[in-house]
Amino acid sequence: MIEAVSGIAGAIGLSTSAGLNAYLPLLVVGLVARYTDLIRLNGPWDVLTSGWAIAVLGVLLLIEMTVDKIPAVDTLNDGIQTIGRPLAGAILFAAGSGMVGELHPVLAFIAGLLIAGGVHAAKTVARPAVTATTGGMGNWLVSLVEDVLSFIIAIVAILVPLLVLLVIAVVLLLYVRVTGKSNAET
Repeated sequence: MIEAVSGIAGAIGLSTSAGLNAYLPLLVVGLVARYTDLIRLNGPWDVLTSGWAIAVLGVLLLIEMTVDKIPAVDTLNDGIQTIGRPLAGAILFAAGSGMVGELHPVLAFIAGLLIAGGVHAAKTVARPAVTATTGGMGNWLVSLVEDVLSFIIAIVAILVPLLVLLVIAVVLLLYVRVTGKSNAET
C-alpha cells in the first residue's frame, strides 16, 4: 500500500514539475533512469533513457530556459507550452505510476495532463503580471526561480515522493487559511 501511495505521490510531483518546465523533469527522469537504479521505466516510457532522447531533451531544455527569460517571448513560449507542459506531465505521471502497479494508463495520463496543465495555467496567468509590474525586468528572475523549483520538485518526487504529499497538504492548508481570511474580510 505504501509503495502505491509513494508511486502516485512521485508521479504527482513529476507532473507538477512539468507544469513549470516541460523538459527539465523529463530530462531528470531520463538521466536518473539511465544511470541509477532509483527509477525503472517500463515501455514505452523507457525511451526517455535513450541517448538521442536525452540529447533532444537537453536541447529543448536550453531553448525553453533561454526564451522563458525574455519579456514578450516568454508569453509566446507559454502559449506554445500550453501543449508541451501538460503533455510532459501526462508522460511523467504515466511513466511514474507504472512503477506502482496497475493504475490504468488512460487515468494516469489524464491525471498528469490535469496536474501539469493546472500548474502551467497558474504560471501563464501570473507571468504577465510580473512583466507589467517590473517592466519586464523581473521575468528572468521569476523564470530562474521556476526552473529551480521544477528541478527541486523533480528530485524530491524521485528521492522522497511522500514528501510531495506533505508539501501539497501544507500548500492546501495555507490556501484555505488565506482564502478563508480574505472571504471573511469581504
